[in-house]
Amino acid sequence: MTIPAAAAAAYRAAAQMSAQPAAITPANVPGSSFSDFLSGAVQDSISTIRQGEQAATAQVQGKANLVDVVQQVNNAELTLDTVVAVRDKVVAAYQSIMNMAI
Repeated sequence: MTIPAAAAAAYRAAAQMSAQPAAITPANVPGSSFSDFLSGAVQDSISTIRQGEQAATAQVQGKANLVDVVQQVNNAELTLDTVVAVRDKVVAAYQSIMNMAI
């Protein structure tokens, strides 16, 4: 018989959460526009790719551990793959919008 009591407690907690006004919502947070998010994501991507390049350069000079270099280059490769996938989705969305009849 603990299941109905737990369900009732969860229902009460959900009702209290919805009754309280949200103190912080995405619209209330300064600098939380989509362009800010996109800009931050691009900067993070560029930073990750540069770290991979720097690690590879350090390995060529004999100043870096091979395991660290492989991890950094792998992170850079995954980041580049993600950026390319997002770009492809944006281009496909743009093309489908352009093909819509008005």
